[in-house]
Amino acid sequence: MTDAAVRVTQSAVEQFSKRFLQSVGCTFEENDEHIVISVPEGTDIGLSHGDHRLTRGESQNTGEQIKSVHPESEFFQQLLQDASERYPVGAMSIQHNSAVEVPAWIESSLFELQEARFTPYYNRTAVVFLFKISVETVSEYQQEFLRAVAVDKRSTDPIPQLAETFLEATSITTDTLSDHDVQSQLTEKDVQSLLSTAQTQLLDAMDDQIEEIHQEASRAADSEVEEYRRMQQQRIEELQEESAELSSRIDDLSEKINTGEGAERVQALKKRQELKTEHDELAETLTELQERRDRGFPDRQREIRERHSLTVTTTPLTLTVVEYERGEADFELTDQQRQTTRSLRVGYGSGVGVIDDAHCSVCESQLTGANPISHIEPEFQCQQCARK
Repeated sequence: MTDAAVRVTQSAVEQFSKRFLQSVGCTFEENDEHIVISVPEGTDIGLSHGDHRLTRGESQNTGEQIKSVHPESEFFQQLLQDASERYPVGAMSIQHNSAVEVPAWIESSLFELQEARFTPYYNRTAVVFLFKISVETVSEYQQEFLRAVAVDKRSTDPIPQLAETFLEATSITTDTLSDHDVQSQLTEKDVQSLLSTAQTQLLDAMDDQIEEIHQEASRAADSEVEEYRRMQQQRIEELQEESAELSSRIDDLSEKINTGEGAERVQALKKRQELKTEHDELAETLTELQERRDRGFPDRQREIRERHSLTVTTTPLTLTVVEYERGEADFELTDQQRQTTRSLRVGYGSGVGVIDDAHCSVCESQLTGANPISHIEPEFQCQQCARK
């Protein structure tokens, strides 16, 4: 199953950056290594007037005139924040005007695809949310991710393929809808419901990645707890040595008191009392430390683990209403060896591709790129059951 949350790719970041900068009056030239942006006077986008070089991907050589452009770069985050404030709500319409997307279970088969036709029946509405996900601890771990989630308005099912199409929006023809059209299609209640659904799908899709960060933070906490235990055990051993040394000195003074006379004996008594007081205080400290050790230093453990606990924040940056066509696609396949041709019909959507899972007619296993069609006569049969 494809994750509902779709990663924002480097290509999408570059396309978005160029589209947004053009929309505010900037011009650009580009080559394989970088993009040169010319910012006119009076443009309020956080860049000074003049030329700026945008380097692709991560770069150490950044500064006032050189910016790094990638999904987690500070410059791109600033652009995204600016864009979300200017254009928090948008709309687009995806019409089928390109070749039908062929599913992997056909592409990986040995059959020749004679024709692929899409017949649209009706329009559907989906909403694409662009989220910023911040995962951080009080101490040192902080990571930010960008993910797009597309949700069908009627069924609330995730449509990850549509989110991918949205992120690569420069490759399709779009018809911008008016604000009135947006408001007429979505009520405030619709938005809240779809947003809640999208956030749930987002966190479910990112569960493994968040758990990986959590495990990393837990290992750091375990290491810090163990280091604290080691230091406290070392302190206990030092106190035990000091206690033994004080006991030995007290014993020596007791012997001197028993054999001494006059002022010497009085001085020894005074010194022994001082050492006994010091020994009692040390013993109290040692006992308290040993008891804390035996309980596992609970207060310190709690403080350390609280610092390493994760806080996950999902922030919706933009909402885009997407109209797309749904219908059926017919794939005509030919078995050249047997000189037979059959057609297969599946649910299909513009900007989405094949909507429904396809299954083997014999064993009902799902057809995938790893388990493609193996026979088309007398029934559509998968590779998995054909080998049995």
